[in-house]
Amino acid sequence: MDHQNHHSSSSTSRSSLPGLALPDHHHHHHQALQNNQPTTPSRYESQKRRDWNTFGQYLRNQRPPVALAHCNFNHVMDFLRYLDQFGKTKVHMQGCMFYGQPEPPAPCPCPLRQAWGSLDSLIGRLRAAYEENGGSPDTNPFASSSIKVYLREVKECQAKARGIPYKKKKRTVAGPATAGVVMAGAGGTSEATAVAVAGMGTMGMMGLRDHQSSSSSSSASSSRFS
Repeated sequence: MDHQNHHSSSSTSRSSLPGLALPDHHHHHHQALQNNQPTTPSRYESQKRRDWNTFGQYLRNQRPPVALAHCNFNHVMDFLRYLDQFGKTKVHMQGCMFYGQPEPPAPCPCPLRQAWGSLDSLIGRLRAAYEENGGSPDTNPFASSSIKVYLREVKECQAKARGIPYKKKKRTVAGPATAGVVMAGAGGTSEATAVAVAGMGTMGMMGLRDHQSSSSSSSASSSRFS
C-alpha cells in the first residue's frame, strides 16, 4: 500500500513539473495532415496560369509555331491585338457621332475592344509568369519598352474615344478613398471592363480553340523554357 501511494505521488509530481509537457500525439498528427493538404491558389495565381497557358497556345498556333524562348515583343503585341475580338468595351471611331461621349444615347456600329485596364493587368501577369517559368528578366518581352509605349497609346486612344480621362497615379501613398478614384480611372468605369479583366484567360482559350487547326489541341498546364 505504501509503495503504491509513493509510486502514484511520484508520477503526479513528475507530470506537474513546470516546463515539462507530455507529447500530444493527436495534435502532431492533425498538424501533419494540415501540412499535407494542397493549398488553394489565389484568384490572381489562377488567372496568371490561365493567361500563361493561353499565350503559349497562341504561339503554338502560329505558322510556323513560335517557341516560348524565341518570342519577342512583336509576338506580344500581335497577341494583344488578337484578343481585341473578345473585348466588351465599345471604342468609338473618329467618324462616329458619339466619339468622345462617355455615355452615348444610342447604339452604334463601332467595334468592341479589350479595355486598356484589362490589357495592362494581363501584361503584368504575363511578365511575372515569364520569369517564374524560367525566363530571364533581361529578355522578358512583356517588360519591353515597346509594350509600354503600345499600352500608353491604347490608353490615350480609348480615353479620347470614350470621353473618359484617365487620372495619373500619385507618388504618395493614397488613402482608401483616393485609391478607389485612381483605380476607377485606370481601369475604366464600364461594367464591360470588369468582365474583361476577370475573364481574359477564358475568352482567350475560347478563341484559341476556335482558331486551332487539326494539330494537337491539348492545353499544357505549365510551359518551361529550354
